[in-house]
Amino acid sequence: MHELIERLQQLNQTVPVPLELPEYDQLVDAEEQLLIGLPKDLKQYLLQASDVVVGRIEPVTVADPSSHTYLPEVAAYAWSIGLPRDLLPICQIDDDFYCIDQEGQVYLWQDGYLDEETTWESFWEWVDNVWLAHC
Repeated sequence: MHELIERLQQLNQTVPVPLELPEYDQLVDAEEQLLIGLPKDLKQYLLQASDVVVGRIEPVTVADPSSHTYLPEVAAYAWSIGLPRDLLPICQIDDDFYCIDQEGQVYLWQDGYLDEETTWESFWEWVDNVWLAHC
């Protein structure tokens, strides 16, 4: 995990409006809005690396409620179009989502269906095999 965070930070792109890391209270606020706890790996990412911009894949954030990647808003939309309520989106691409369960396993939810054959054992495996592989 630490190596992946370092790699993300090294690849971080300069953008006109940089992202900020959230305070822990912002994670708690997000959990209260979602009515579901955040898996450990997702919390680690949000607190330590959600300020990076790498490639075209944009994982969720919690520091800025006006951002298009703000987790409670992304989740509300995903759930409204059928993503199972026990899954949290970690990244939206059009109407498809990478999502995480409470045990930390990541899935692809595509065309309104959960692709149970396309999975990653952890958020960090997804970072390595999807996000970093596409930049």
